[in-house]
Amino acid sequence: MDTILELYETSTETPKYKAVAGAIRQAIAAGALAPGDKLPPVRDLAWRLGMTPGTVARAYTCLTDEGTAQAEVGRGTFVAQPPRPAAALAKESRWLQFTANEQTDQVNLYASKLPDMGQVALINDAFARLAERPPQHLLNYPSRVGFAPARRAVLRWLASVPLGPVDETDLVLSHGGQSGVTLVLQSVLRGRRPVVLVEDLSYPGFRRAARLLRAEVVSVPMDDAGILPEALDQIAKRHEAQVLCTCPEIHNPTVVHTALDRREAIARVARQHNLHVLEDDCYRMSLSRRISYRALLPDLGWYVSSMSKSLSPALRIGFVVAPKHHAADLRRVAEDGFFGLARPLADVLEDLLTRDETFDLIAQVSRESARYVRTAVNVLGRYDLSWSEDISFLWLRLPDPWRSAAFVQAAEARGVQLRPGEDFALRDATPPHAVRIGVNAQVSLDSFEAALLKLRDLLDHPPEQVSV
Repeated sequence: MDTILELYETSTETPKYKAVAGAIRQAIAAGALAPGDKLPPVRDLAWRLGMTPGTVARAYTCLTDEGTAQAEVGRGTFVAQPPRPAAALAKESRWLQFTANEQTDQVNLYASKLPDMGQVALINDAFARLAERPPQHLLNYPSRVGFAPARRAVLRWLASVPLGPVDETDLVLSHGGQSGVTLVLQSVLRGRRPVVLVEDLSYPGFRRAARLLRAEVVSVPMDDAGILPEALDQIAKRHEAQVLCTCPEIHNPTVVHTALDRREAIARVARQHNLHVLEDDCYRMSLSRRISYRALLPDLGWYVSSMSKSLSPALRIGFVVAPKHHAADLRRVAEDGFFGLARPLADVLEDLLTRDETFDLIAQVSRESARYVRTAVNVLGRYDLSWSEDISFLWLRLPDPWRSAAFVQAAEARGVQLRPGEDFALRDATPPHAVRIGVNAQVSLDSFEAALLKLRDLLDHPPEQVSV
């Protein structure tokens, strides 16, 4: 304490709390305080310095916010350990993951799994920093005003997406992308038996959300460029459909990208039939390539995304951007349904999306995932494979005589789990002879390649007769 007192007395910084924080930083730099040393209790230091405890507490908050100090509930405030490089944290975390995963012969390629490039440590730090938030954050119900900083942070995340005119009042936080889809349908669907349109092959979550709301689901034919506008026109009119759910930027599961001219044609049909368009953009790991339906259809376009495929699916944080004239409907559905996201999650979201290192880590995650995609293409490229380096899954169309269910069963017998193409089709549709391969970057690249080689062996040596 004496060193802090001496340094404070010679300080010229103002206000007082900055002078206290500066004195402690100097003491640490001079070696008088070492990592792990406990700082004086707030009241004791305040009495010795002749100031209020609130002034010292504010100085400690500055130090913990910047990472110089670390607060531990019930124990006090300590000099923080020097930050470890994100690469070292990622390497250690990945080594633990590899050890756990490679104790078994099973490799799960059913769903995409993100590599840890340091985001786990960053998220843990964000939760630790929650202790420094005002106590009212944990004493009151979430509020629209209180969440405004988190929503503004999300707009920074979405800055590269051509959404048209948007501000934080158009946006609602959800419990992941799937919750966002449900919120949109709840905001839009009317009547006893509303109709929701989806692509011939589509994200199964669309169907699940529609079923929850007792809606009928009808599929729309598509080709290698996306939904067929002529078919959409006929089906929307025939069924008096209210919503089209689509993944135009990164189609799940086929990796199709809908070009601008096709989107404009689809938008014209939607406008003619007053058809709302829900755009799911949860798989994007890079900059958007084309204008969104929200920009093309200012009164009918909805946008849903999340952090799950680029930072962490464990947080269950997503967001919905409503058309300007429907923002109030969306807010009402969210507030009536669950009163808003849990305040600690909103605070963590705000913390993460206001830090430059978060965006650096997302770029690292994307680059690491791309290494796995390139490996998959090297192994399976001579087959009918759709892929992109910035997409964390691949779509493999199976050669004769393979059928989707039989291939998945044979792969699982060899220790590789895949997702069959029929999971993406409606129940009464003809299932595609294809499988989706998730990029599992939580196993070593060698283990991932070994699993793909098993798949190639199945493709190279199919049985004479494959049962459906």
